[in-house]
Amino acid sequence: MNKLALIFTACCGFMYAQTTITKAFHDPLIGETANYVTVNGTVDNTATGSGVTFQNGSLTQGSATLTTYTAPSGTELTTFPGSTIKMNGLGNTVLYKQTATKLEITGLITPDATLNFSANNGTLITYPAAFGYNEVDQAQGTFSSSVASGLFKGTITNTADAQGTLVLGSQIYPNVVRLKSVQNLNLHQSNDVFFLLPIGTVTNTTYSYYDNVRKFPLLTYTNANISVPLLGINQTTTGAQALNEAFLSVASTETASALQVFPNPVTDMLHFKGDFSEYSEVHIYSTDGRLVKVSAIKSGMTDVSELPSGTFILEIKGKNTAPKTFKFIKK
Repeated sequence: MNKLALIFTACCGFMYAQTTITKAFHDPLIGETANYVTVNGTVDNTATGSGVTFQNGSLTQGSATLTTYTAPSGTELTTFPGSTIKMNGLGNTVLYKQTATKLEITGLITPDATLNFSANNGTLITYPAAFGYNEVDQAQGTFSSSVASGLFKGTITNTADAQGTLVLGSQIYPNVVRLKSVQNLNLHQSNDVFFLLPIGTVTNTTYSYYDNVRKFPLLTYTNANISVPLLGINQTTTGAQALNEAFLSVASTETASALQVFPNPVTDMLHFKGDFSEYSEVHIYSTDGRLVKVSAIKSGMTDVSELPSGTFILEIKGKNTAPKTFKFIKK
């Protein structure tokens, strides 16, 4: 097979191996832990549509953080009826109800406020969800904080609004679908049972990036705001985290692992050093996530002479081992 045909075949594979978020694979289980790191830098969520590139190559790794899933306590089951699982992460607690087709929010506890969805659970996702998924759900309940309490009512809009390639630090992740969730909730006084006069709002927008081989999102970004003008409250918080396996900081290819590529910069032949016996194929990407070359590893090297000058990301793959990524410069 010639080079152009091989590249075309690889691109078609990326194009049609679309990610679908399913209950069987993605629904959290009691006892699970997701290892994350906080993210330094600004997450770019602007890309929408199919075949896009999510440009987040400048993000760097922050501190380690864990997201854990446990069973709700007896008190929590009384306070948030119907809950089946509890998530703790980044200082927040979310209680969920799992059904045959949905993951619903029953309670949200943050340092600023507590939302109890006792009157109408909010849908986080309806399975299965692939690119094009769109759903608007009603949510209703009570809120409480150190300065105010009352009722809330509003909508949660969930969309899988983009799919493509995620550039995350020095890593390239193909076949990524992004789930966007927007909560728009109006706050009311406790005696406003007909929800006539809002006293404030809670808005929360979350972007979660999934691929088809990992259970938990590769990258998650959240922007939340609570506003109660009469009380002078207008608080906005943002946060982002990435799976700990995502190598956000660009490591030197000389010291990143026992495997090395050299010379760097390179003119024509890129050589491999170390035990590459488990690897058979090379994928080379531009820094904007485009696949520009696919080749086999032959005699411990690969030819990059036809590439233009610039910076590239090289990924080596094998059937029974995890891929590894290196960054190199072509003269």
